[in-house]
Amino acid sequence: MKTLYISLKIFLFFTVLTGIIYPLLITGIAQLTFPAKANGSLIVKNNKIIGSELIGQRFETNIYFTSRPSAISNNPLPSGGSNLSLTNSKLKHSVDSLRGEFILFNHLDTHAEIPSEMLFASASGLDPHISPEAAYLQVERISKARNLNESQKMSLKNYVSSSVNYPQFGLFGESCVNVLLLNLELDQHYIQILHLN
Repeated sequence: MKTLYISLKIFLFFTVLTGIIYPLLITGIAQLTFPAKANGSLIVKNNKIIGSELIGQRFETNIYFTSRPSAISNNPLPSGGSNLSLTNSKLKHSVDSLRGEFILFNHLDTHAEIPSEMLFASASGLDPHISPEAAYLQVERISKARNLNESQKMSLKNYVSSSVNYPQFGLFGESCVNVLLLNLELDQHYIQILHLN
C-alpha cells in the first residue's frame, strides 16, 4: 500500500510538472521572446489574418508569383505529400504535366530548365518557398500581366533579389523566396514600381 501511495505521489508530481508547469513556462518564455513566431508567424492585413509565413498558398492568377505544387492543396490539417515513389508512373505523369503547365503559364521555351520544386510537391505539402530561379522565371509573365516596361521589369527582378533568404550562417538550407510574402510586397510596392520612370 505504501508503494502505491508513493507511486501516486510521483505520478501526480510529474503530471503537474510536465503537463502544466513546463508547458506554461515554455509558452511564457516564447511569448516574451518571440511572440510572432510563438503564435504561428501569422500575417495580418487590414486587421484580418490572411495566412502564415510557414504555410504556402495557391496563386493562380498571372499577376502573382506562383508557389510550388501541393499534394494536399496547401491544407494544413492533413499535412503530407503524395508518397509516390520515383518508379511510380503517376509521379512521372504528374511531373510531365506540371512541367508543361509551368512552361505554358509562364510563356517559356519548351526546353527551358524548370527548378525541381515547381515539379514536385514538398513532403509536408505546405512549403511556402521556391528557389530564386523559379521566381525569376515568372518575372516576364508578371511584367506583361502588369504592363511593366523594361526598366520596371528590371526593378521587379531586383525586388525578387532583395527578397531572397540565404542559407542560415551561409551553411544551412538553400536560398529561397517566400511566395506569400513576395506577393504581398509586390502588391504593396506595385505603385512604386510603376512610378520608377
